[in-house]
Amino acid sequence: VVITNGMMIPNYSKPDDWEKFNALGVTQYGQMTAGSFMYIGPQGIVHGTTITVMNAARKISKSEEDRKGKLFVTCGLGGMSGAQPKAGKISGLVTVVAEINAKAVKTRHSQAWVDEVFEGLTKLIERIKKAQASKEAISLAYQGNVVDLWERLVKENLKVDIGTDQTSLHNPWAGGYYPAGL
Repeated sequence: VVITNGMMIPNYSKPDDWEKFNALGVTQYGQMTAGSFMYIGPQGIVHGTTITVMNAARKISKSEEDRKGKLFVTCGLGGMSGAQPKAGKISGLVTVVAEINAKAVKTRHSQAWVDEVFEGLTKLIERIKKAQASKEAISLAYQGNVVDLWERLVKENLKVDIGTDQTSLHNPWAGGYYPAGL
């Protein structure tokens, strides 16, 4: 079996083409390096995600002790995105992952990919501040839109040290970006 990720020639590389050829089963849009044939769940990409997050944290930290309590904000808990909260925790960070899909949040929490879940920003902000003060390595899920989270962090004057995104921007019909308010 030979599978490639997103091998598209320019004349057939528009989003409608991706959807058509994916539905036909002749190609797929692979994020990062995983393709469905080798994809065994979120654990398959934890290693690379952890190395990436750890190296980003090392770039902004003077020491291992200085790294503790730094805030890592990202979004997306579907598919392979369970790796983000795990990588942030392994890296010793306070990690917050926004996800609008309640089922994905519940699944990741039940699987212990995230430690705690928050539906409201007020309690989440309190928990972030507490975790940062105690330099706790923890993963927090926010069931809501990442835009609302970022805006609230700005309002609260909470500095985000590392920000990433694992949302499927290429696939807005099946879990991609959602405008604020939805």
